[in-house]
Amino acid sequence: MEEPNLDSPAERLKWARKRAGFDDAAQFARAAKINPTTYRAYENGQNGFARQATIFARLSGVSVEWLLGGGSMPDTDPPEPPALGEFGTPEILTDRFNIELVRRVDIRYAMGDGAIVEDYPDAGFMPFDRDFLKVLTPANPAQVFLATGHGDSMEPTIRRDALVMIDTSQNRIAQQDMIWALSFAGAGMIKRVRRLPRDRFLILSDNPAVPPQEAEADDLYIVGRVVWAGMGL
Repeated sequence: MEEPNLDSPAERLKWARKRAGFDDAAQFARAAKINPTTYRAYENGQNGFARQATIFARLSGVSVEWLLGGGSMPDTDPPEPPALGEFGTPEILTDRFNIELVRRVDIRYAMGDGAIVEDYPDAGFMPFDRDFLKVLTPANPAQVFLATGHGDSMEPTIRRDALVMIDTSQNRIAQQDMIWALSFAGAGMIKRVRRLPRDRFLILSDNPAVPPQEAEADDLYIVGRVVWAGMGL
């Protein structure tokens, strides 16, 4: 079989989209919440898509690095569509009931001592009312995911084992004392963050028994802002 030509991001995008089972480019565009005409310009190489690469990579089951920069062929299987039983396809479900399916990942962000952040394996999808989701964040739903907090350092604001929604489109600290999912010194955590002079940050817990930590900007990786938290145990 002839090897595909994957020299450009546009060619890799088209290949990854078909590999993931989206034979129709318009179907893939709808899943990414992008106008089909706009999307076709990405596949044709007319426009770059660096800002949308995270969404495209997630839908097609490849890495952002490969999609934009190339290299070795992806060695993982394309993602399986979510099992929705009698409701049918995600498009039918969301259109009929005015909901968005928000990805849930199988990882626990520590709200205490931290947990290593590496991969985010999928654990399924959860439905949210579309209008409610827009109140929480204006981000594309593909840029939002759900995870479980662990520990008690953010109580009483976020309880132990609470489900939290993280908006990855917000990954720059422009407001003081907001709550973020972040990685510091290889540990993942959910904390408030305050910007300090000279490129330093103060990592804060809502539990007064947990002392704050100072961090250099280079040691802090912001995954996204926490925009919602459910009840914990």
